[in-house]
Amino acid sequence: MAWPTVPLPSHQPDSRVVATLGVLQRVCLCFAIPLAAITLCGWLIPAVGHLLPASFHLMRSNNALLSLLCSLSLLLSLPRSSPRALLAARIMAVVTVVLSCLFLASDFGWIGTRINTLLAPDPYNPTPGRVSTEAATTFIAIGLVLVNLRVSKRLLSKFIDLATLLLCLTMMTFLSRMVFGLSHIFTVTPRNPFAPQTFLLLSILTFLVTTRRAEYGLFSVLLSSGIGGKSARIAAPIAVILPFLFAFVKTSAVDFGLVTESSATAASTSLLSLIAFCLVLALSVRTDDLERAVRELSLRDELTKLYNRRGFYFLADQALRLAQRAGSPFFVLFIDLDDLKRTNDALGHEIGSELLREIAQLIEQTFRETDVVGRLGGDEFVVAGRADADSVAVAIRRLEEATGAANDARINPYTISYSLGHIFSEGDSETLDELLKRADMIMYESKRSKKRLRDEAILASV
Repeated sequence: MAWPTVPLPSHQPDSRVVATLGVLQRVCLCFAIPLAAITLCGWLIPAVGHLLPASFHLMRSNNALLSLLCSLSLLLSLPRSSPRALLAARIMAVVTVVLSCLFLASDFGWIGTRINTLLAPDPYNPTPGRVSTEAATTFIAIGLVLVNLRVSKRLLSKFIDLATLLLCLTMMTFLSRMVFGLSHIFTVTPRNPFAPQTFLLLSILTFLVTTRRAEYGLFSVLLSSGIGGKSARIAAPIAVILPFLFAFVKTSAVDFGLVTESSATAASTSLLSLIAFCLVLALSVRTDDLERAVRELSLRDELTKLYNRRGFYFLADQALRLAQRAGSPFFVLFIDLDDLKRTNDALGHEIGSELLREIAQLIEQTFRETDVVGRLGGDEFVVAGRADADSVAVAIRRLEEATGAANDARINPYTISYSLGHIFSEGDSETLDELLKRADMIMYESKRSKKRLRDEAILASV
């Protein structure tokens, strides 16, 4: 039996998710660019610096410059940007990488110190203008990703995706160090190598780089409209936030003397395992629901909501095999709608579609839920199932009565008329195709007889 083929849908991005991310990215840039620009101006212009709160000077001028360059690079590389804007964005990203590498030279003698203090001296810190190794390394990673933001070549794309993952890991590590050392947040120490503004801007830049890279690389599954994308968007935030939340609660409980270290570890580990298990169950249920919906879409006729050719063949063939194995009677009923082309030509295709929907509804309501009802295409409908001759005759009579009642109501501008043929399986070796061909032949004879009688009636009236 030849199975009908349908094209598989491509994994396109979800337009609503992309639009929402676009808004979030613009909001973040509207915050990051002014913050970096104001801080940098405060260092370069003493008059402006005196007007700013002292907390602004916690962020060093070099970090403000690098943050501003990265933010402008992201702004210029937004979708629908011109080629010149994209080129400028890449140049700024390259400058970020070069400057970050130079700032790292502060670990190698007086040359590095001169480079770090070249932009503006830093009287607020014991090491004037020095960019921490962690900050410089993070800016290098951000710059490298920005330079290759839209790359799609297989090997390079994987390298950039790996760099993006490492960037996220780095920022989460720094977040952990800050969260579990709250007293050091406003002091630049080995525990916290960033000023609050620097950490905030780096976090925003990491979010922006990751979400922008998601449009092109491995992270594209997060934007997909398919089952994987929807599941990932549910699981990803939980997987990222939950461990931090548990670790914070555990540390706080131990610090305040509410529980012992061992008890907190045992409770948090058990609870985290339970929540992870529940998340797996929830994702499994969600995946099953989505898979069921996709299966229904592939087996259902879009217009009438009956089974299409694929769905009918799949289910009716199974029903036939079970009937043959059990020795039960099996019927196939072939229905062809009369004068559909005439209705389309006279009243329009919308009315023709309404006629198809109504006859489909009448057929579905007439037969049992255990019977397989489908539309093979055009004006052809089929019903198959386990039933004897008397039961099928009763169902055919009910369909005739329902059709007559619908025509008598005169609600619609058309008259429902159909030709019908039905047969029963005669042996264990018959296939569904053979039964359909026999039912089709009987239906065709019925249609031809009906047409002959109608022509004779027209001639008699003349």
